[in-house]
This record gives sequence, C-alpha cells and structure tokens, in this order.
Amino acid sequence: MTRAHVAIDLGAIAHNLEFIRQSAPSSLLLAVVKADAYGHGLIPVAQAARAAGADWLGVALLREAVELREAGDTGPLLAWLWTPGDPDLLACVTAGVQISVSSLWSLIEVTEAAAQANSIAHIHLKLDTGLSRNGAGVDEWEELVVAAKALQARGRIDVVGIWSHLANASFEKDPSVAEQRVRFLEGVAVAKQAGLEPQLLHLANSAGALAHPDTQFDLVRIGIAMYGVSPMDPSSVHQFNLQAAMSLHAQLALVKTIPAGQAVSYGSTWVASVPTRIGLVPVGYADGIPRVATNAHVLVRGVKCAVLGRVAMDQFMIELPEALGEISAGEDVVIFGDASTGAPTADDWGRFSQTIGYEIVTRIGNRIPRNYQGSL
Repeated sequence: MTRAHVAIDLGAIAHNLEFIRQSAPSSLLLAVVKADAYGHGLIPVAQAARAAGADWLGVALLREAVELREAGDTGPLLAWLWTPGDPDLLACVTAGVQISVSSLWSLIEVTEAAAQANSIAHIHLKLDTGLSRNGAGVDEWEELVVAAKALQARGRIDVVGIWSHLANASFEKDPSVAEQRVRFLEGVAVAKQAGLEPQLLHLANSAGALAHPDTQFDLVRIGIAMYGVSPMDPSSVHQFNLQAAMSLHAQLALVKTIPAGQAVSYGSTWVASVPTRIGLVPVGYADGIPRVATNAHVLVRGVKCAVLGRVAMDQFMIELPEALGEISAGEDVVIFGDASTGAPTADDWGRFSQTIGYEIVTRIGNRIPRNYQGSL
C-alpha cells in the first residue's frame, strides 16, 4: 500500500450532476473540469461527467482543452483563459474547441487562427458585469460586439454564446446578483442590436444555478458543486444533497508516546501536558495540507484525532486517544472526506485554514495517487 492516496467517487460526481440537472431542468449543463478537475483528475472526471449526461465541458486554459481532445473527447467544450500568442490557440480552433473572447486583441487572434486553420472559430463573448475580472467592460462592450459581427460576416468566426460570471452568488440574498443579471441582459441587448444572435446565454455558476434560478438561462456552468463541496455556506452541502467525491487517506507511519512537557513539531507550538500517544501522518504541505491549519482533526477508526503542532513539508502529528485501543503503524487515517462517515470535510479543512473547500481539494498534489471508485 502507498503512504497516502486520494479516493475519487465517480458515482458521487454523477449524483451531484443529476441533482443540479433537476435544479436547472431548462438549461444545458456545463461541467467545469479546469485545474485538473479541481484536483480530482482531468480525464477520468471529464469522462465521468460526459457519461453522467453533461452537455458541455469547460476548462480555463487552452492547454487543458487540448489535453481533453488528445484524450478523445469530441463533445462541446469551452475554454476561457488565455493570453496573447497562446501556443495552443491554433490547435483549439482546429479541434473545434469553443473559445471565450473578452477583448479586441483576443477577437483578432482567434480570427487569425481560424484563417490559418482554414476553419471557423466558435466563440463566446464575455461581458464583465461586476466581478471586475475577465470580460469586456461595459464601456468596451459595444465596440467588441460590433467588431465581432463584422468578422462573423466574413465567415471566420461564429458567435455561439454571450456570458458573464457572478461575483457573489455564494451569498443567497446578495443584491449584486440581481444587478449583474440586469447588466448582463443589457449587454445581450446591445449585442443583438449590433446584429448578433447568440445561441447560448450563460451567467450561472454552481451557486447561481442552485440558489438564484433566474440566472440559469440557456446553460449553467457547474464547478465545485459537481465535486460535492459547498458553493455557499458549508451547511448547503446537506441542503442541496451533495456528496463529496474526494476523500484523502494516509497510513500512520509511526506511533509513540511522548512525556509531559514534550513539544511537537517546528516552533514548539503544542506541548504535551500529560504523557500522550501520538501518530505520524506522512503527508504535509508539499502534498497540499495547509501549513496554517489550526484546531484541525482527522479520523482514525471513527475517532476524531487532533492535529498537534505545525504541519511540516512531508508530515504532521496527531493525538491518538485511549478510545482507539491498541494501534500501530499502517492504520488508515482519513484526513478529509464525506461528512456522512464522520470525517472532517474539505470545507472543514478550509475553516481550519482560513480558506475555502475549493482550495483544499485543488491543492492536493500529484505525489498522492488518485484511486477511482464507482461506475456510471
């Protein structure tokens, strides 16, 4: 057995996608598999999402889209984050990857790539409605859509969609969601006035699709919820019946008892007040376990075991309570997983580390192998 492994439940991914489909029955479903499918494994998860009925896949980087095509995926696929001179642009256009365009430079480059490929580039124009991140600003939007209409008339591009991204959909009653929806529809009206007739309008992410149904439109982009991590308050995992797809396990590498007064790990931030049995968990911040975690715990034989002291590069220490009885190296440690098992969740580790569950699952490194379970 390996010192640690990540178990990926593909059945949980299918379950989560089906729940979201029922929540957005009139919309196509785009499964977001960027960042190695949020740490779950790009190709296996993409295949599982397709098998579960995802209409589209979405990635951030053009390189990720190329990897999907090279692995045999032929379905609708959108990529949205790239820079001038991206070496994978031509390959994406040639392979029929649909590409997001947020500026005149990107519109020009994708058109030139289509000419070089003697093909048509299928694009989605992105409008910044308030996230102030990617997307054309409102003051740039009319110029962009007019230029897109002119280039579309030349036969090298096809404007398939118009989209934007919500800033605060994770907060159920945040007024900015409604404000962004209004700006989005205003932007769509400007595009239609310029002569564009996009097939797809999309605004909703996971939180938008689940908590703001008026943002669903023609397509919803489902990222973190597909993996069973909360897109909102962690309690919403139960509200929305989401199942965690990832659990992180390690084997105890050492068990010993330290005397009262003995400190544990770098900086001596934890000191035993009484003789204490401790165990060494052989994963650390080089594997993605946050060094800043405080008041964290793991699960051993169904018993909560506190993390002691600082997380090191390759290892951390835990307390092994008397309730565990006899225990030795090789025992399974659940670092995080599905709450129904009693294990801490990725959201819990986000709380331990003053971050969010998204970061916890995506940061688990490739030193830890992924094992896939479940069939679709």
